[in-house]
Amino acid sequence: MKNERRLSITTAEGELRGQMDEDIYVFKGIPYAAAPTGELRWRPPQPVAPWQSVRDATQWGDASWQSRDYCVAAGGGDPGRFSEDCLYLNIWTPDTEPATPLPVMVWLHGGGFTIGAGSLDPYRGKALAAQGVIVVTLNYRLGHFGFFSHPALDAQYPPGAVVNNFALLDQIAALQWIQRNIPAFGGDRHNITLFGESSGARSVLSLCCSPLAEGLFHKGIVQSAYSLPDVPQHKAQAIGVQVATHFGLTENVSAEQLRALPADRFWPLQRPLALGPVAISGDAVLPKPMLETFMAGKQHRVPLMVGSNSDEASVLDYFGVDATAVLAQMRSKSRFSYRLIKWLYDIHDDALLGRAVARDMAFTVMPLLVAQSQHSIGMPAWRYWFDYVSENARDLYPHGTWHGNEIPYVFNTLGTLQPAERAYTANDRDFAARVSAFWVAFARDASAFSYRLQGEIDWPVWRPGEDLTMAFGSEGKPQAVLRARFMRRRLRLFRLMMRSHVRL
Repeated sequence: MKNERRLSITTAEGELRGQMDEDIYVFKGIPYAAAPTGELRWRPPQPVAPWQSVRDATQWGDASWQSRDYCVAAGGGDPGRFSEDCLYLNIWTPDTEPATPLPVMVWLHGGGFTIGAGSLDPYRGKALAAQGVIVVTLNYRLGHFGFFSHPALDAQYPPGAVVNNFALLDQIAALQWIQRNIPAFGGDRHNITLFGESSGARSVLSLCCSPLAEGLFHKGIVQSAYSLPDVPQHKAQAIGVQVATHFGLTENVSAEQLRALPADRFWPLQRPLALGPVAISGDAVLPKPMLETFMAGKQHRVPLMVGSNSDEASVLDYFGVDATAVLAQMRSKSRFSYRLIKWLYDIHDDALLGRAVARDMAFTVMPLLVAQSQHSIGMPAWRYWFDYVSENARDLYPHGTWHGNEIPYVFNTLGTLQPAERAYTANDRDFAARVSAFWVAFARDASAFSYRLQGEIDWPVWRPGEDLTMAFGSEGKPQAVLRARFMRRRLRLFRLMMRSHVRL
């Protein structure tokens, strides 16, 4: 019987009272920074004021302002109550006093930087924690509160110190909180794995390039990061001016006027008044574009696992990408490239070919690019491909695994997501347990000196010669299989095309 008294944990900021979920300790809604409201809107996160009495940590913290309907439909569920006061994290730990400190896995949720929360059902950390790790999920500022530039705001910083990527700074503040406090929960502050999906994966890659995040985490898992370029600061500032104009602020706009705008007026704004699902390059947080930094081999020296899903094209509509139009653009620019692509894919329906090409340009090429960059700096990388669809839903997903559908396998949360129809099978649930074990093995064992991960299948690091990719799911079967030179020729072509004029 675990010691009930340890439901109270003393952090640097004050005492917390959590709860038990069977054998796992759970602490919810822990503030990791001060509320970014009023004068703190569009400022770097500030320290939490310490509290004197025991703080209840049994309720989720508020999520950032967003579209509830869209999050329910595409983001993983209902994010709960909205507020600018949203900088909270949640912790699942199997033991607050382990014999040796436990590995820590910090999840950055996806949602295009506009929707999501760390409290959503697919992200519950109980099953991962039961395998001997501590899981942390968090909320961070979204939309215009997370990424924003305007001359009146930027002028408040000294030269070279402008901040526009407030969401990334929130994530950094959470990592700083973890460095201070995770030992009190049984965690190893020297073994922090940052993992995320979609915009969360882009966050992992961005923090690998941010001088402000160096040393705060020790490895990363990158799930379905897309290859869209970051927004240059000058373009972000122009959009910020358009947003102010939209709200009637056109002359001598002050930072005070911008901060006085009601919070709920921002989230409904769409393009061209929104930045899109990428960070801003050129501020103090992300001085250079993420892709440029990786291509130059100047990212932080940490091990990475990186991969994507077999039907990422399921999300391209959200990015405003017309797959058939991408193919048409290629044909107009180079008929040779178009014919070469048709030969490489052996797909003769342009709609299906465009879907596959857009998927690979937007998502599949990123793991190869990152793996090559890691190899160039002598850091290990493991590349994967997720291609498993639950047995009772394969007619709904004829092209493979949709964007984000690997998440409940990674967290082993299929049991909490049981749909009324098309129930998950025993094979599905068994495969989820096995997939999550690979993620835990990486968090527990991967280091700068690793050459393989030991597990159900020993998984060697990626090297150009062998070019090994772990396929999670093969021919519809719930199995993990190592594949050599996976999509090698087509991805080499797309890596070259990323430097050309073909744009998503």
